[in-house]
Amino acid sequence: MTHSRLPTTEAAVAAVRDVAEEFGVRFSVAHDIGADVTSRCTSAALFTALDPDGSMPHEAYVELAGSPSVDVRIFPEDDATVTVDGVEFPDVPRDAVPAFLRAVYGGLAFVKGRFFPPGQWLVVPLPGDETYKELITHTALTPWLSRSIRR
Repeated sequence: MTHSRLPTTEAAVAAVRDVAEEFGVRFSVAHDIGADVTSRCTSAALFTALDPDGSMPHEAYVELAGSPSVDVRIFPEDDATVTVDGVEFPDVPRDAVPAFLRAVYGGLAFVKGRFFPPGQWLVVPLPGDETYKELITHTALTPWLSRSIRR
């Protein structure tokens, strides 16, 4: 499925804000701007704001309150890490983040478990054939994860 293009970190933050307002979820945003403060620019010299290509990297950390707890870290490289109740989904394309959040808050996300090999996964299906699936590594499920179990 093609998602609407979010060319910048700020466009992605605005899209997340729209989803939060759509579902009545409170949110807060923290911005890191400049090569010396973004998390993936570890080789940047101290007090260096620009990347070698002359661009100014911008990443944002968005925290969505409520149940489930959701954190979104949007990176300048067109991807994001979404954490849902402690389950981290790395490398989600930035353009897919709004659809991902709509699936979580819209009730499409679910927990699937197996007896052998033992494990439980949080599955987030997006419109089309796109599905994200991550292993739940903590032993005790949160109330939201427990309510989301499908057999």
